[in-house]
Amino acid sequence: MNFRNLEARLLKIERRRTQQSRETQIGFPGWLVPELANHGFVDLGQGSVSKYEALQAQMNFHSDLTTRFKGYSGPIGSGKSYALVYEALFLSRLNPGLVGLVGAPTYKMLQDSTQRTFFDVLEKEGIAFDFYKQENRIRFRANKSEIIFRTLENPERLRGPNLAWFAVDELTYCREDAWTRLLGRLRHPDAKRLCGSAVWTPKGYDWVHKLFLETKRPDYKLVQATPRENTHLPADFYESLKDSYAERFYRQEVLGEYLDLMGGSVYYAFSEQNIGTTKFDPRLPLCWALDFNVDPMCSVICQIEDTTKDWTRPYDGRKIVRVLDEIVLPNSNTVSAAAEFINRVTAYEDLPSQVWLTIYGDASGNQRNTKSSRTDYELIREVFGPYREFLIKMKPNRSNPGLQDRINTTNNALKSTSGKRSIIIDPRCQQLIKDFRQVKWKRDANGNTIGSLDQSDHERTHVSDALGYLAAVEFGMHPFAGERPGYIA
Repeated sequence: MNFRNLEARLLKIERRRTQQSRETQIGFPGWLVPELANHGFVDLGQGSVSKYEALQAQMNFHSDLTTRFKGYSGPIGSGKSYALVYEALFLSRLNPGLVGLVGAPTYKMLQDSTQRTFFDVLEKEGIAFDFYKQENRIRFRANKSEIIFRTLENPERLRGPNLAWFAVDELTYCREDAWTRLLGRLRHPDAKRLCGSAVWTPKGYDWVHKLFLETKRPDYKLVQATPRENTHLPADFYESLKDSYAERFYRQEVLGEYLDLMGGSVYYAFSEQNIGTTKFDPRLPLCWALDFNVDPMCSVICQIEDTTKDWTRPYDGRKIVRVLDEIVLPNSNTVSAAAEFINRVTAYEDLPSQVWLTIYGDASGNQRNTKSSRTDYELIREVFGPYREFLIKMKPNRSNPGLQDRINTTNNALKSTSGKRSIIIDPRCQQLIKDFRQVKWKRDANGNTIGSLDQSDHERTHVSDALGYLAAVEFGMHPFAGERPGYIA
């Protein structure tokens, strides 16, 4: 055999070997196969992805085969990029012959990060594809599925073919209208698994946080990865980054927490640890704290667990306020708020025959005006008149505490310097939680805080004000005088 014939034969063998390797189609890892079978995807085979050592959070993310919109949030080193790539590959596998989209906030991020990781995974897995550079599109040879890569800088450019799925990298750096545009394209009639997914690093209480955490929509689900879950990282990875970040930025980027990094957060002591399920305790009195605003009329229903029996002693951290519920009534009044309170409380299980009730509120409730000859507190007593089971005690603020004093008192109750949290809020109190997350200080033209609250959103500040009036009474450092024992703050 001459050299020319030998060379031709070797080239033919090489082409055959290359063709065979390029026809590899990604399989499904063992932990995902039962989920696929449960949802009718038994005809797709039980291949394995030998190169993907998924973390538990990644498994939870991929195993959800029912939710229409999925999110994966986590800190540095939590495997967000790989979660995005493998989710895109799995969706391509589940939707043979159809088109999906992988997006990123900017072209540079798409090229330098998202696509780089994508092509690295394709090479490691030996997956056959053709890349059409001019169209920024790939096509898998095994099942003819396609992926188009797009930036989300200009949502108007996201028009085109119907999509079976999409996956977005670093969603918190994208515009909300880009996400909305993608929702309108997720409509391929032949899709076996319609799904929109995204991964991101937390960036405060933005539109992504609102969409995936606050709204509680059944078609949205978020998997939150935790730091140090990735055992493939060096043991000192997170500790070594502490000197490279400011504390709050470290908590966001490295620990994956949702924080207000703009520095204007009023209730800086609040965190997710202040949220917990609360239940009415028939052994404890009820508390009702009001902010006498008209639109919305806001109040909170609480109970105080107090192990400090000696009233002569200063508060020592043994008092806990449990917020059971909130009442937010648009364009309402005090009488309607009292009626709603009675309606909710009388529905409690194990409600005793006599209910001790303490009512708190701001000083404006003591004032009469041209519209009424009775104060708000007098109106409340009138509404409760027929309900003999309520034994009422009024604890209104005779004069409102200074704003800074009230905020400081509330923050100290949310979390003291020693780490004690004396306010626990039921998850149903969504407006109160939003206040604690989103209320900011007002700023001047130079960006400096000016000591008053930003009330540009008319829904904000009122529920937290209501609870703040209770906190001012129960947690405030009140001076004593004369022969009464106590202390002076």
